[in-house]
Formats: sequence, C-alpha cells, structure tokens
Amino acid sequence: MGSKVGKATARAKAAKAGEAMPKDKLKGKDYEKALARLHVELVKLQEWVVHAGLKVCVVFEGRDGAGKGGTIKAITERVSPRVFRVIALPAPTEREKSQMYAQRYLPHLPAAGEVVIFDRSWYNRAGVERVMGFCTEKQTQQFLHMVPLFEKLMIESGIILIKYWLEVSPEEQTRRLAARIDDGRKIWKLSPMDLKSYSRWYDYSRARDDMFKATDTDFAPWNVARSDDKKRARLNIIGHLLSTIPYKAAPRAKVKLPPRQKPGGYQETKYPFKFIKERS
Repeated sequence: MGSKVGKATARAKAAKAGEAMPKDKLKGKDYEKALARLHVELVKLQEWVVHAGLKVCVVFEGRDGAGKGGTIKAITERVSPRVFRVIALPAPTEREKSQMYAQRYLPHLPAAGEVVIFDRSWYNRAGVERVMGFCTEKQTQQFLHMVPLFEKLMIESGIILIKYWLEVSPEEQTRRLAARIDDGRKIWKLSPMDLKSYSRWYDYSRARDDMFKATDTDFAPWNVARSDDKKRARLNIIGHLLSTIPYKAAPRAKVKLPPRQKPGGYQETKYPFKFIKERS
C-alpha cells in the first residue's frame, strides 16, 4: 500500500511541475533483454570506430550516487578495453595543481580508433572543487569562460564530444548513499568527501545551474538523463549514444575456425599442477 501511495505522490508532483511522469521500475528480465540488444550495437559501433578511425570522447557528470559508474559499466561490459577506455582520475598531485588546469586531462583524450569515457572530468572545477572550496571563485569563473573554447578546439580537431548529466532526486540519492553504509560490496563507494558533499545539495544545484548556463553550447550540449530508475537510465543513455555517433557495420572477413594441429607424438604431462579448490 505504501509503495502505491509513494508512486501516486511522485506522479502528482511530476504532473504539477510539468515533468515526465515516473514509470514503474523496469523488470530485470526486460532490462537484460534490452541491454543484450544494445550490447550487439555497441560492438558494431566499436568495430566502426576502429575501421573509420573515429575519435569519441564521452563525459559523465552528476551528483554522488547518480549512477555514473553503473552506466559506464553497462556500456563497457561487452566491448574491448583497448578501444573503450575509462578514465577516472584521482585527486590532483601537488605538481598537477601547479599546471594549467586542463593539462592533466589532455593526455587522455582519444586518438583515432578510440572511445574515451570520463567518469567525472574537467567539470570537477565547476562542481566539487567549487562547492568544497578547493578552488577560488575567480578560478571557477575563468574555467567556465574557458571550457567552451577548449571543447570547440576538441571538436575542430575531429573529436566527437558527448556530455551526459545524470539527474537524481534527493530522495533517491539518500536511499543509495545510505545503502552503501552497511553493504560490504559498496562501502568503498562512500568516501568522506561524499558525506561532506551530501549535506550541500543546494550548493551543488547552484553550481550545476551556473555550469549549464556557461557550457551547454550548440556544438557541445549537455544531455540530461533522469536516473532514479538506474536500469531505464542506462538503456536510455546507451540508446542515445548509439544514435549520436554515425556508424554502420564495418567490413569483416567471414570467420571460420582453422583445423587444429595433430598431436605429433605429444603426451599429456604428469606435472603436478596446483589447481584451485572447486567450491561449487
């Protein structure tokens, strides 16, 4: 009964705000089927990127707990890590702090035949660094002024730049972060910085709004995905990604396994291999 009331309340709020009506959670079986179809297309995209020498850069941003990591994992699950490279940089070193701000990101931009996915990116300066006081307001404003120029240079060099912002509600963020506290599989995702940033929801909202005003350009727009339903968000984002990058089936020779060589007198060894214990 409680869940039905909650859904009705969410739908009423969405209707009042003029937003899309929340849908029922996607069933696991339906999600796996849809994801499998998209994975086939992602492999086709991968082969075309290599064949055509495309340079693709995908940026994922959003609040803590918005679902960036799970979405990136869904994208990269069935493709080659040599083509789809995921970049998640740690906090900058003292040396990196003294560099031009964008400098540490430049070596990671894609070369021909690569898709580079940034799990957080240069937009750290417009978000966490600004909100948590790791940079000055002057540095933030300089960054917001510089980014469209930087991204235009990227695009003019032949890089296909796609930017995603995952939008999570405060209620769903709370549920996800709280779930990490007692889950041994997820506790590593909850850092002291996450706890500090959690209390500053509206500071992050203001920072997000300023970032969009300055960097949501015609040549590098922000694509926003509602992510309260993680499974549906992943499917929506992958579908959008596939529709944004022009690709077709790359030419490939028909694959056939060659005959295996004859043993030529080989005898199975009696070496005492140390097999691991079979637990199931």
